[in-house]
Amino acid sequence: MKKRWISLFVENDIGVLAKISGLFSGKSYNLESLTVGTTEDPTISRMTIGVNSDDITFEQIKKQLNRMVEVIKLLDFTNTSTHMKEILFIKIRNCTKEDKTELFQIAEVFNVSVADYGTESILLECVQTEAKNDALIKLIVSRFKQIEVVRGGSVGIESISMTDR
Repeated sequence: MKKRWISLFVENDIGVLAKISGLFSGKSYNLESLTVGTTEDPTISRMTIGVNSDDITFEQIKKQLNRMVEVIKLLDFTNTSTHMKEILFIKIRNCTKEDKTELFQIAEVFNVSVADYGTESILLECVQTEAKNDALIKLIVSRFKQIEVVRGGSVGIESISMTDR
C-alpha cells in the first residue's frame, strides 16, 4: 500500500463529483483526500484525489476513471514532481496568556498565520504540505487539550522544475 495522487480534469456539470466518488465507494476504495475546483475554463473542474492502494488496484482505478465520459484528462502524480499543499485550520480554546505566547512562537516556527484571536482562543491557518500539517497537528495535540481541526484536501500541480515543493 502506497499513497498515490491523481489529478482529473472533468466536465463541470451537476452530478460529476457524486458519480466519481460513487465509483470509489462502489468498489470499496477509500478516498484519503478529494479536492475539487473550477479551472480557468468555467466548464471544466479539476479534482485532486489521494488514495492508499497497491499497484494493481491503482491501475484499476485509473482505467475505470478513464472510461468515464465526464473525465477529460487523468494525470497520475504518484511518481511526478509536484507542488502539493493543503489548507489546515486549528482552533485552540481556553488558552492562558502563556499558551498564547507559545502558540505565537509555534506559528512563527511553522510559518503559520494567526487567522483569528480572542480573549481565550486562537485560530491558526496553515497552507503547507500534508506532512508539515501532520507535524503541526501532532505538536498542538500534545500541548493543548481543547482543539478543533479542519483540513481541506490537498491540491497539486506538476512542477516546472524537477523538484518537489
